[in-house]
Amino acid sequence: MEFILFFLILSLSSIPVFGFTLTEFVYPNFTASNFQFVDSTGSFLVSRNGTFKAAIFNPGPEQVNFYLCVIHAESNTIIWSANGDAPVSTSGIMRLTKNGISITEKDGSFKWSTPPLKLAVYAMQLTEVGNLLLLDQFNGTLWQSFNNPTDTIVIGQKLRVGMMLSSAIAGDDLSTGRYRLSLTTSDAMLQWQGLTYWKLSMETKAYTNSNYAVEYMSVNQTGLYLFGQGGSVVVIMVNLLQSTFRIAKLDGSGQLIVISFVGSDIKRDFVGPVDGCRVPYACGGLGVCTSDVLSDNPKCSCPANFNLGSHNSSSCVPSDSSYSLPVSCHSTNHSNLSNYSSMLYIGLGYGMDYFTTDFTKPFRDGVNLSICQNLCSVDCSCLGIFYANLSGSCYKLEDEIGSIMLRTSRNDDLLGFVKTLVGVSTTLENNDNFDQEAEDFPLVAIVILPFTGIFLLMALGFILWIRSRPQRMGKIESKISQPSSPSSENLDAFSIPGLPVRFQYKQLKAATDNFKTQIGTGGFGAVYKGVLPDNTVVAVKKIINLGIQGQRDFCTEIAIIGNIHHINLVKLKGFCAQGRQRLLVYEYMNRGSLDRTLFGHAPVLEWQERVEIALGSARGLAYLHSGCEQKIVHCDVKPENILLHDNFQAKISDFGLSKLLNREESSLFTTMRGTRGYLAPEWLTSSAISDKTDVYSFGMVLLEIVSGRKNCSLRTLSHSLDDSATGDHSSSLSAQGLVYFPLFALEMHEQGRYLELADPKLEGRVSGGDVEKFVRIALCCVHEEPCLRPTMVSVVSMLEGEIPPTAPRMESLNFLRFYGRRFSEASNVEEAGGQIDAMLYPQANTSHTTSRSISNAYFSYISSQQISGPR
Repeated sequence: MEFILFFLILSLSSIPVFGFTLTEFVYPNFTASNFQFVDSTGSFLVSRNGTFKAAIFNPGPEQVNFYLCVIHAESNTIIWSANGDAPVSTSGIMRLTKNGISITEKDGSFKWSTPPLKLAVYAMQLTEVGNLLLLDQFNGTLWQSFNNPTDTIVIGQKLRVGMMLSSAIAGDDLSTGRYRLSLTTSDAMLQWQGLTYWKLSMETKAYTNSNYAVEYMSVNQTGLYLFGQGGSVVVIMVNLLQSTFRIAKLDGSGQLIVISFVGSDIKRDFVGPVDGCRVPYACGGLGVCTSDVLSDNPKCSCPANFNLGSHNSSSCVPSDSSYSLPVSCHSTNHSNLSNYSSMLYIGLGYGMDYFTTDFTKPFRDGVNLSICQNLCSVDCSCLGIFYANLSGSCYKLEDEIGSIMLRTSRNDDLLGFVKTLVGVSTTLENNDNFDQEAEDFPLVAIVILPFTGIFLLMALGFILWIRSRPQRMGKIESKISQPSSPSSENLDAFSIPGLPVRFQYKQLKAATDNFKTQIGTGGFGAVYKGVLPDNTVVAVKKIINLGIQGQRDFCTEIAIIGNIHHINLVKLKGFCAQGRQRLLVYEYMNRGSLDRTLFGHAPVLEWQERVEIALGSARGLAYLHSGCEQKIVHCDVKPENILLHDNFQAKISDFGLSKLLNREESSLFTTMRGTRGYLAPEWLTSSAISDKTDVYSFGMVLLEIVSGRKNCSLRTLSHSLDDSATGDHSSSLSAQGLVYFPLFALEMHEQGRYLELADPKLEGRVSGGDVEKFVRIALCCVHEEPCLRPTMVSVVSMLEGEIPPTAPRMESLNFLRFYGRRFSEASNVEEAGGQIDAMLYPQANTSHTTSRSISNAYFSYISSQQISGPR
């Protein structure tokens, strides 16, 4: 008998037990799954009269993704879903406990839950209006679906100010889509990427009473309403035909649709915007949208010079494969601009428009097209522009470009332009294509090409002849690198037409009174004051410890400085290359270097003088990067290499480490160069070194100009920056109060406390706005990713006020927190009687590119000695 009973129990346990639908209430320790409730919708709960049901439901034809839904039973329309962004499989489980609702997979992996509740759950109720409630033992509401809407509201539901609807991606994919309906105190508006593209008050059917503030939106039997004054005042109203049941839904198309249900019939009562082309992504990225009066569906195409992308993409891309569309720096997949040779704008022509031109003010008014494009070029989030010819209004298209509207009935003067990056054209994908093209190769080309080759060889010979002068300079450098060889005697007689004067060693020895007055020193020698026979005061750099690198730097400095002339660059007057003696003769800068004026005991620099120094230095670097025939990267920008003349005119000096680049070239150096504290992170990761490396160094200098102190000096904060002023202990401070200033500047920027960054010696003679401008520019310059840093041309424009300073990208400045930590650790060791270098580990593995690995390498990679070239 016991055996039979055991067998019966075992048999019953192997038979699936299917649930049955409950009415109105379920109680804790209840579970449901689609597998368990196997009716057509997987419903486990219905409202009192069966108008709504709750179900573990899959809305698509393929039974893959399941959601906890509230469904209008008659029309089988979903009005709310819980786990839209985290669907479960058919065996996924919903559990109701005293703590609330949770949804997991069968294996227990978490998908969704209600937030923590104040009291224990007594019951879950589905009401006759479709509201899913969690109740306590006193019948009080702990949580309700009406307060957590998805893409739909129903009769009896209030969408209050601050709430929003989010579209689903598709009817069978309930994950969050692109569009939002937000409610403010004045209107209901549709938005895409945070940009408004429609307002309810725009509709011709809408009645508006602007004397009251909106409190909530609702839909009822007679229309769509925005109410104020607790529901007693209608602020905006759209009257509709009477209907027993209707919903307002933010459709996946980006339109707000009001739908009525009469039996099994579904009717659209209202659509906004009615023109589908006003929806930002109606035709995908850069698709041209044309309204079709005969159809609700707009027609889509690509602009001239664009076509649909590959892999079934809905977005348009340049037809020429050598052109690429950049990705905004706000995206995690933003473009690395250093991989491209240049930036160009492709015009969209007249008759085009964009939704933002009706809802946002121009970024700038009264500018020409060139300035409008430049404003976009310096903004890594800007992907294109629209420009109004008559008004000079400039509109930016930022972060992502939506669809373009074709204006068939409006003849305005808007011009659209898309930013593109120009790189190397793609090669043929496979040899089959190449073979096919070879078969189709015209016979006439076989005859013409040999003669074309002859002409190309002649052109190549001409180019080589033109370039022979730099090659001769290379031969000179080779001779200098072997001064003890017999051929070095020929160096004494060489002269380079157009370059600075060649001096005899005895002339410079006499001019400097046997090198009596030293005015500076550097890694490769010293600088002396001298007076030439014509009474011209000069600075003579005497290079010692030359070595092979010093010999290269010597020739580089002659070749670079001798051929460029700019008011903010130190002029090289001459040189000496006699035997083993190597000297450079510069114009004399009577106020010395910026570091002595800024950090020494000289009279305090007033703020306007600091502005002039920063602007002059930036102009000099901008000329090196953009104004020369070949782009020149300085590689050692620091206060010691910024010299001051009368009226604090700043001039960049010391080009011994410079790297000449072609216009489109981004090159790798084989050895690290520069000075600790000003080295960009890419030096430590074997990344490409470009003009953006100088931008980083300039940003560090700009912070020192603001503070009047070294960024990496071991100095305590002033009394105005103690804990009582800053509140919590800042991460920039060590236990002894030592500060890594770039990190402190970042923290004060985050708190908007800019005056605390100003040099205390200014004693309040500077405004917070002026300091903020410098700090914002400096932080933009020191972004970890080079492509996020502005160009020096843009920096000049920002300092001059031509364009506003861009907002620093916080995610690209987090590496400063690691730098600050290493500085504090090293500082603490020195305070304990050790040396900072005791904290420095062997050379870091430079293959890592993360912020943490860079920060760990930063102070360990560079010794405490400067490694710059001759000064």
